[in-house]
Amino acid sequence: MENYDLVISGGTIATASETFKADIGIRDGLIATVGNDLIGEDVIDATGKLVLPGGIEAHCHIAQESGMGLMSADDYESGSISAAFGGNSCFIPFAAQKKAESIAQTLETYDSRAASKSVIDYSYHLILTDPTPAVLQELPEAFDRGVTSFKVFMTYATRISDAQFLDILSVASKHGGLTMVHAENHDMLTFMANSLVKNGCVAPRYHALARPALAEEEAINRAISLAGLVNAPLMIVHVSTPGGAASVAEARARGAFVFGETCPQYLFLTHDDLDRPGMEGAKYICSPPLRDHATQEILWQHISAGTFSVVSSDHAPYRFDGTGKFAAGRDVDFRKIANGMPGIEMRLPLMFSEGVLKRRIGLNQFVALSSTNAARLYGMHPRKGTISVGADADIAIWDPEEVRVVGEMHDNMDYNPFEGMEITGWPVTVLGRGKRIVDNGALMAKPGDGAFIARDRTDLTGMSGTRLAETNRTRKFGAEVLS
Repeated sequence: MENYDLVISGGTIATASETFKADIGIRDGLIATVGNDLIGEDVIDATGKLVLPGGIEAHCHIAQESGMGLMSADDYESGSISAAFGGNSCFIPFAAQKKAESIAQTLETYDSRAASKSVIDYSYHLILTDPTPAVLQELPEAFDRGVTSFKVFMTYATRISDAQFLDILSVASKHGGLTMVHAENHDMLTFMANSLVKNGCVAPRYHALARPALAEEEAINRAISLAGLVNAPLMIVHVSTPGGAASVAEARARGAFVFGETCPQYLFLTHDDLDRPGMEGAKYICSPPLRDHATQEILWQHISAGTFSVVSSDHAPYRFDGTGKFAAGRDVDFRKIANGMPGIEMRLPLMFSEGVLKRRIGLNQFVALSSTNAARLYGMHPRKGTISVGADADIAIWDPEEVRVVGEMHDNMDYNPFEGMEITGWPVTVLGRGKRIVDNGALMAKPGDGAFIARDRTDLTGMSGTRLAETNRTRKFGAEVLS
């Protein structure tokens, strides 16, 4: 009988499509076999545990300056450690371009921030803030390097115009890149915020009123229309509204290359948290803002129905002090409070406890939402996101019965927005390429153990895209509209 470097025995394996009892044999960092009664140099007894693909956190801000110029509280060491304790074996933070900076310079900066620090495997999404013609010409080079996704904003100082958006989408469509978009109507937000502040409404609770659902819904519809014109793949990140989710669902139902994401904060917190005493509500300022309980139920329905391909944390860690939330001071209006909250370690435990155990989603759908879909979307599958022969041995072993009251996490933050919640189910061991990253509450990996993962293009299998008569080259109508 063959001998393996490591065997995980006695557990219940779950993938995005099936659940079964078996052992896993690991050799040279890869899954070598899935079978029974395997023998290994090292053995992990997973009896009574769930054996799942390691989570892939696909939306987080690590060692990144915000639009306000603030460096996030987590670097690649603390951020990756927190992610690992939350059941993740890989993550894809953002690499944010600065004005007048080339893409090559941006990636070089983030390579220097990540390479010697991450304990889990990583890649990047670019953030385009200065999409000049020269920068757009660079995009295909980034795709060839394995950075195949990037993000743009429809609000903030870094927002792009519709014309710029179309230019960006056209390049992405031609070369196989995935465009991610923060979709909120900037002018609507500005109008609302200015009106509120003018009338003395400056406390944190007014952040939610200043960013109405309609502003997100309009921008999502516009983004989908712009992407449809050039038949480009589009990911709508952190969808927080019923109307926005409905637009994503409708686009997907007609085969458009549209994907959606939501986040735990929109499922477990509400705008009432912004109204906590004093400035405590500042801890809950994020954009789009927290909504209400009725919205939470509708978002869960869309998760169950498959509208959202992933649930990501949007981990944006700014401490509750002058280095973070109050960098502009405490006596300021809600517009000047740093935007974002932590959650990289809480994403999967929350979704397991409140999703799987409360039967909002099944275990296989949990695997899809936490790992497999992200691997397919962001060009890592089948290397990651599944338990199959030849895949990286990125595995999370869960105790489905462990009960915890949420408290301090392993990030570099001084608060946890989900503190006090009781959670059932927790990842107890996490492997990356066959090596223990976390084991029974102890960190086993060291900074630099994580490796950069070059990614392929988005898997668009089963999607027909959007083909307009006006842009159909085979019909032309006397003119070739698009090359």
